[in-house]
Amino acid sequence: MTRKIRLGMVGGGADAFIGGVHRIASRIDGHFDLVAGALSSTPEKAQASGRALGLDEDRIYDDFTEMAKREARLKNGIEAVAIVTPNHVHYPAAKEFLKRGIHVICDKPLTSTLADAKKLVKAAEKSDALFVLTHNYTGYPMVRQAREMVANGDLGRLRVVQVEYPQDWLADAAETKGVKQAGWRTDPERSGLGGAIGDIGTHAFHLADYVTGLTLDSLAADLTSFVEGRRLDDNGHVMLRYEGGAKGMLWCSQVAVGNENALKLRVYGEKGGLEWEQEHPNHLWFTPFGEPKRLITRNGAGAGDAANRVSRIPPGHPEGYLEGFANIYSEAATAIRAKTDGTDLPSEVHFPTVHDGLTGVAFVDACVRSSKRDGAWVKLS
Repeated sequence: MTRKIRLGMVGGGADAFIGGVHRIASRIDGHFDLVAGALSSTPEKAQASGRALGLDEDRIYDDFTEMAKREARLKNGIEAVAIVTPNHVHYPAAKEFLKRGIHVICDKPLTSTLADAKKLVKAAEKSDALFVLTHNYTGYPMVRQAREMVANGDLGRLRVVQVEYPQDWLADAAETKGVKQAGWRTDPERSGLGGAIGDIGTHAFHLADYVTGLTLDSLAADLTSFVEGRRLDDNGHVMLRYEGGAKGMLWCSQVAVGNENALKLRVYGEKGGLEWEQEHPNHLWFTPFGEPKRLITRNGAGAGDAANRVSRIPPGHPEGYLEGFANIYSEAATAIRAKTDGTDLPSEVHFPTVHDGLTGVAFVDACVRSSKRDGAWVKLS
């Protein structure tokens, strides 16, 4: 059996939803072993969280700088670190590990500011370590299938892209009721300039980019904070103009009552259209122009190599959020081992990078600038 990669974690302590998701995703295919962590900004909570996860006492750290320095010196120190903190910690934490040659697997968005995103790109390019960004929806088999079909020309020249991500969990002032996840996501000091547009809008934007391969030219955004007193947007409507002439629309909302995690992508070209919904992830609808609608299922009839290589179980058995997340970790493990062994990375292996992260933060920045100018068309910085 291939030796497991020694993994550390920054953030993700008690009561942190995304930390648990990352830990599960890292274990599903057996590639990683969590051996160290700086799991909270509060020393007492960091220690308690580390003990609860069974970490050795001397591998539980009170802060990420101490962790990066010591782990880099240890013979059996971590080879990779997962950063699962609020946005404003991504840059300083990632920088500490990158400069010591430790591979970084970072939650999205890349950073809380565009300036930090640009600095992190430079740090990643200067480092010999890999940088993986967990836009986890790109790990779904049917998303890989859609991307392959677009690249193969099954839709012809693309014309229209529609993507949306509505939720309802912030329909009231949850941040004033002690809800931890709401607290930092609505705080510009920790989240950055974007609220919903940064939290879930970046997922929708990256999903559209990933499947279509299009490059955004400019956008016009209308961001709104519907909940009284909320400092960041909780709803966003964005019109998109892509290079080459395709047009798009993006809607993200965390006040859309009745929606849970309703991420949906529709792509239309001269020869056909595709539809995919995150809440029904094993189904992809394909409609060739002038023909009946066709259902392609995960690991079933019509699914190609891009989907099948990231599927684990037979058709009809659902795979979803955790498995898609795990695919990003498995791709990262393959890349880390190739880097360690000095071998070429297989061409079919890919994952979101620091450059994808920079584009995502630039997207948020452009949306905020456009909205402040009453929806004026702006280009990404």
